[in-house]
Amino acid sequence: MPSLLGVCLFLIPIDSPRGPTVLIGLIGYSILEVVQQWLPYVVTATLSLSALGSLVSRVLEPAFIHNNKLLRSLLDTSLFWICVRIIAAVIAIMTLGKIGPEWLWGTETGAVVLYDLLSVLFIFFLLAGLFLPFLLDYGLVELVGVFLHRILKPLYKIPGNSGVDIIASLLGDGTVGTLITARQYENGYYTAREAAVIASTFSIVSISFCVVVVNFVGLSHMFPYFYLTVITTCLIIALILPRIWPLRSIPDTYHHGASYTSEADPLNAPRGLFKGFLMAVNKAEKAPSLSLILKKGLTNALDIWFVFMPIIMTIATLGLIIGQETSLFYWLGAPVVPILELFGLPEAEKAAPAVLLGFADMFLPAAFCAKIESEITRFVISALSIAQLIYMSEVGVLIMRSAIPLNFLQLLTLFLIRTALALPIIVLFAKYYFG
Repeated sequence: MPSLLGVCLFLIPIDSPRGPTVLIGLIGYSILEVVQQWLPYVVTATLSLSALGSLVSRVLEPAFIHNNKLLRSLLDTSLFWICVRIIAAVIAIMTLGKIGPEWLWGTETGAVVLYDLLSVLFIFFLLAGLFLPFLLDYGLVELVGVFLHRILKPLYKIPGNSGVDIIASLLGDGTVGTLITARQYENGYYTAREAAVIASTFSIVSISFCVVVVNFVGLSHMFPYFYLTVITTCLIIALILPRIWPLRSIPDTYHHGASYTSEADPLNAPRGLFKGFLMAVNKAEKAPSLSLILKKGLTNALDIWFVFMPIIMTIATLGLIIGQETSLFYWLGAPVVPILELFGLPEAEKAAPAVLLGFADMFLPAAFCAKIESEITRFVISALSIAQLIYMSEVGVLIMRSAIPLNFLQLLTLFLIRTALALPIIVLFAKYYFG
């Protein structure tokens, strides 16, 4: 029953006043309509607490923070990330109060991120934290994952037990899948190459965030086609990337010499429905109580609010400022214009800079192209931004901070390869949908 509730919330499309969506999206936007006027203040306060708390933790090292596991995980961070949090808080305060130059807090820069992005994400991150356990913690992932064994190994060059990571990314969130992959690699379940393939190929953003993007660019009526396009594109790209550089060159060695044993394999049992059923029942038996689910959900939401929202605020705002106030992205995007024109996309010059913005943050291309009049161009750019998958504000940072052996140059290379492969595939889908 909890798994079915999770399926209903996250996977079944429904009609809404905003167009087709999923139930979690409908709930999120219903809440948003009620509290929308207060959310920018709440988000700004959260960013300020994150910055102030991490600064206090670093300078004063109070015992109440360092002796509390939750506070330590939220506030104990490096000097670089403290600076990022301070910048995010300052930008949010200046945007909320319209202080300083308009290019910082204007409707196309800081205001877009604070009012249109983070205010929405604040609600959706909370709902995802509270309800994702129903989808992931009661055996559905194990039941489905066991059937992926014979598909994943020959097609994607990764072991069958990675199905759990992949499903967690597809149904949950790319950051969740990346964290699971990093932990599994450190525990000796994957080789370095397998971990790199999984993290850089299947860490797709959540359905909920896709709903946010689709609504932001005014294409909510296209959501089922949008999500189908993104998933299909990512699965096609995943057939190619493990077979070429740089993923192919990463050695099949285990973390710190850890040796993989079949006893450690959670899928070490006769394959089939009975095995999947046993794994699912075992998972459900160990599932947390409702009170623990709520506690864990709130903890996950706090972690995202305090750790990742400042990164998004800083990178997204600075990216938009550079995009709006300078010609840098137009120069970088100039070689892309003929390609977009070759594909017959309207407003190619306006859309070209957004093609490369996704490396900084997945939302930047959507924010950059939201005012493009052509629906097909908005569809292509926003779908491409998700299929590019590697963006430094979240997934890229997580990979680089983990033990997975992918450096910045390799991530940039993978981003460019994904972009080159994904663009023609998405254009074909878009041409079909829009006739």
